[in-house]
Amino acid sequence: MTATDARPARRSIPAALLGSREERLKESQPPRLARIAAYVLFFLLGIAVSVCGAFVQALWPPVGVLLALAATAATFYGGLRVTGTRLGAGIPAAGWFLALLLVMVPRPEGDNVLWTNATSLCWLFVGSILGVICATLPTRAGWFPGVPGPPRRP
Repeated sequence: MTATDARPARRSIPAALLGSREERLKESQPPRLARIAAYVLFFLLGIAVSVCGAFVQALWPPVGVLLALAATAATFYGGLRVTGTRLGAGIPAAGWFLALLLVMVPRPEGDNVLWTNATSLCWLFVGSILGVICATLPTRAGWFPGVPGPPRRP
């Protein structure tokens, strides 16, 4: 046996980052109180990322939208990984959408935060798609979002 045979197989960066369903099921489920606290924290974080992203995406046109999308994806994926449930990605997405609804409404003075330009629309649509993608990734939970699955035998 040579030294090259002893090395484990290399995985792609997305596979190493996202993992597989089998790897997720091996992780332990956080306690219920910790999950509830994480849901509240990620809801507020989703609101903050949405408001900050609305300003950042317009500040630096090509780079700002990518930065806002990276923060959005990190928030959704972080909620999924911390809680281990699909609801963990859905809760920050709900906060993100709630803040977007408030940011998209024009002010009585005629001021807008989000305009109908390419970067704003890209941030809205791609951010929505990122929320759906993160909510459908493999989790430690059972079939119902937010509820741990039955205990599994090895």
